[in-house]
Amino acid sequence: MKRLLGAVSLCLTFLSAPLALAETLSESIAADYAARLGDLFTHFHAHPELSGMEFETARRMAEELRELGYTVTEGVGGTGVVAVMENGAGPTVMLRADMDGLPLQEDTGLAYASTVRQQKPDGKEFPVMHACGHDVHITSMVGTARQMAQRKDQWSGTLVLVVQPAEETISGAAAMLRDGLYQRFPKPEYALAFHVDADSEAGKINVPLHAVASSSDSVDIIVHGVGAHGAYPQQGIDPVLVAAQIVVSLQSIVSRSISPLEPGVITVGAIHGGTKHNIISDRVEMQLTVRSDSFETRKKLLAGIKRVAEGVAISLGVPGNLMPEVIFSSTETTPPTLNDEATARLVKTTLETHFGPGTVVENSRTGMGAEDFAYFVDPELGVKGVYFDVGGTPADEVGTVASHHSPFFKIQPEPAIKAGVEAMVVSAMALMPPTE
Repeated sequence: MKRLLGAVSLCLTFLSAPLALAETLSESIAADYAARLGDLFTHFHAHPELSGMEFETARRMAEELRELGYTVTEGVGGTGVVAVMENGAGPTVMLRADMDGLPLQEDTGLAYASTVRQQKPDGKEFPVMHACGHDVHITSMVGTARQMAQRKDQWSGTLVLVVQPAEETISGAAAMLRDGLYQRFPKPEYALAFHVDADSEAGKINVPLHAVASSSDSVDIIVHGVGAHGAYPQQGIDPVLVAAQIVVSLQSIVSRSISPLEPGVITVGAIHGGTKHNIISDRVEMQLTVRSDSFETRKKLLAGIKRVAEGVAISLGVPGNLMPEVIFSSTETTPPTLNDEATARLVKTTLETHFGPGTVVENSRTGMGAEDFAYFVDPELGVKGVYFDVGGTPADEVGTVASHHSPFFKIQPEPAIKAGVEAMVVSAMALMPPTE
């Protein structure tokens, strides 16, 4: 608390600086966009790579950051890149940007639309596009890195830049931590990141004070039965019937096992079983996604799935040796992303003062998307995190454009990147005030 109060005090000093500072920063970012960042964004957008296979993207990011004077390490947690700049005594602040694309055929009509196809290790080939704005994130990181390197007299401490792979499979952050991110490199006291938002006006910034993104868990249920002729059901155990009842009963977990004031989602996204009209199969496979906004609710939902699957099976006469298998993914899983409230308030106040009225807005969440930034700011690690949104759609098109993860997804890059860079620079400097 003493450290945070000290940061607040120093932040107020930072905020009282002449308005010329804000003008100079925004002018510098605009010039950088015109000279370099605009072309860099176009390059990244046209050359996306799949999760865990971001080889050229990582190489280019390492090259850009190394040229700016950062000490750069590649190959962290797979294709991850870590860049460090030490600048005297002070806190360590980590800035993170994700870099992977999605297996989609782009259909935006943009002159620089992706035509990339990429082959996975299993030999399957997929079209690839940046359908979630990660091209904005990594371009903005380069812009942020440049501004911080040029303004070392305005901050003090250690800056750690993390270019993260495999966010779309919610596995990259955990992989970087397993590879010693917080042991091999300076462990941050604060971590910052942002996501461009197609549902918000370009350049507007939203800083949630608590819940940012939901937990996400991929769960497989294998329902076993005893095969038989469809006309003689009494001679078998029908796993399709068991699976159908499980699908319905799973919703009782949300409606009856957790508080009605706590959000929770259990969705059965896929169910496969059987081969022919008149055959009772012996196996059905189900695929679920589970979402929540708290660690406690997440625990209840996951425990409830196993309880319901086995309970339904018992009620329909499935013997003990054929109980459903409930398999929780060890890779497609992430906790909820929760901002540290005190730090989020500090960042929000800083941005409101810096940008003036109208730029920092409050947007309500419209769904339960997930984000593996949560791993970096897990409460057990003691890192205070702030994750915010930057709008990416022209004001007159908000509410009418394609959603994230759509082949038609596109962002208005210039205002989004400029706002993203400026917000990250101002926030980082507020947390790393210069020593007197």
